[in-house]
Amino acid sequence: MSPTRGTVSRSSARWSYTCAHGSLRRVTEPLFDDLLGLACFARVVEHRSFTQAAAVLGVSKSVVSSRVSRLEARVGERLLIRTTRKLSVTDAGLGVYAHCARLLQEASAATRGASDAGRGTLRINAPISFAQMYLAAPLARFLAAHPGTSVEVMLSDKLVDLVEERVDVALRITRLRDSSLVARKLATTALCVCASPAYLKRRGTPEHPEDLLRHDCLRYQHLRAEDEWRFRGPKGRIPVPVSGPLSVSNGTMLREAVAHGIGLAVLPRFMVDEDLRSGRLVTVLERFAPRPVGIHAVHAAGRSPPPLVRALLDTLASEFRSTRWE
Repeated sequence: MSPTRGTVSRSSARWSYTCAHGSLRRVTEPLFDDLLGLACFARVVEHRSFTQAAAVLGVSKSVVSSRVSRLEARVGERLLIRTTRKLSVTDAGLGVYAHCARLLQEASAATRGASDAGRGTLRINAPISFAQMYLAAPLARFLAAHPGTSVEVMLSDKLVDLVEERVDVALRITRLRDSSLVARKLATTALCVCASPAYLKRRGTPEHPEDLLRHDCLRYQHLRAEDEWRFRGPKGRIPVPVSGPLSVSNGTMLREAVAHGIGLAVLPRFMVDEDLRSGRLVTVLERFAPRPVGIHAVHAAGRSPPPLVRALLDTLASEFRSTRWE
């Protein structure tokens, strides 16, 4: 008996399911392979180890190695450089990791559900002096607005690798050069040449950048060109080679060395604002002041940061929007 109108025979239903299921497999199997390969690759990058990645994922090391190799073949680029002593990530690998890490974070947020979307742990990197002076207030606001969230703050004046250190957001006070990062400008700070009144009384006040050749200039070690200060004049940039008895890797230490009369230094306005008002420090060469620098929040490239990271960026931007350090 043929089926009546509006009904489907069992054989027809089985045939339809088989066809649909076959098409679904053809579509989803490559996608599943890609996702599994991306997950394996991301964990290898984060742990710098195939063995640890396998342990985290609950699979064998051979599975992780195979999936990463298949991913490299599919991408057509070498993503990892493996030696007996070290595992490093290629430039292509960093680009792939930025996307897959974001994908895995979004997948994790989706499985946790909407009620838990605003919770988690964020890892922040920031310069020591700036964080000690200004970071606690916005973090207090952020944590109050996101109960259940925790923040790990890693203080370092040295630029860190966001991928290697598993940093979600880093604060950087510099002229950015790394195009692989997404930056959001929070504020601008002027740079000024500072000295103590006692030092200027003893050594005289420089009137032109070239006068610094006869002065003790204290240097900040993490600048790319610490032995040359660059000023602005009517005819353009004025580079001046400098030298002195002290170089340090921390801004607060540098400021205190200047206050104790050891020499002059280029310091950001946010660090010396109170000292300038009190007269503990004074500025020189104001007509030739170096170009201001931006205070940025940076994170790894991807389509968009996770909701919690966006919330933190918004809080930081709101905190520093009204700051006047220029």
